[in-house]
Amino acid sequence: MDFIIGGAYQGKLEYAKNKYGLKDGQIYICREDKDVNFGRRCVYNIQEFTLYCVKNGIDATEYFKEHRPEWENSVLICEDIFCGVVPLGKDMRAWREMTGRLCAYLSKEAESVTRIFLGLEQKLK
Repeated sequence: MDFIIGGAYQGKLEYAKNKYGLKDGQIYICREDKDVNFGRRCVYNIQEFTLYCVKNGIDATEYFKEHRPEWENSVLICEDIFCGVVPLGKDMRAWREMTGRLCAYLSKEAESVTRIFLGLEQKLK
C-alpha cells in the first residue's frame, strides 16, 4: 500500500493520478459513509470516513485492520487534519484524534508514505 497525506488543496489526488496512472473510475472518494469501497485502486478523502466513525462510535483503525486484505495493494489518501490549531468542539477534537491514529497505523503498514505540500512531493518512507 502507498499512503499519501497532505493539507487541503495541496495536490494529493493529482499527484496520485500522475504517479500511479489512475483514472477517475479507479478512485473511490469517501464521504461520510459507513463502508469504504476498497474495490478500487485508490481510496481518497479517508478523513471523511473517520468523521463518520466518530459520529457513529466506530473505531476507524479497527475497521481498517479488519479490512486489511482489501486495501493492502491500494493507494490511500488522507487530508492532514491532525496538525495545527486544536478544534474547540468535542466531536471535532475526536475526529482529529481518530484521523491521526488511523494515519499513524497506515503509515506503519505502508510500503511508501508521501506528504504533498504545495504540490511538492516529500518522501517520508
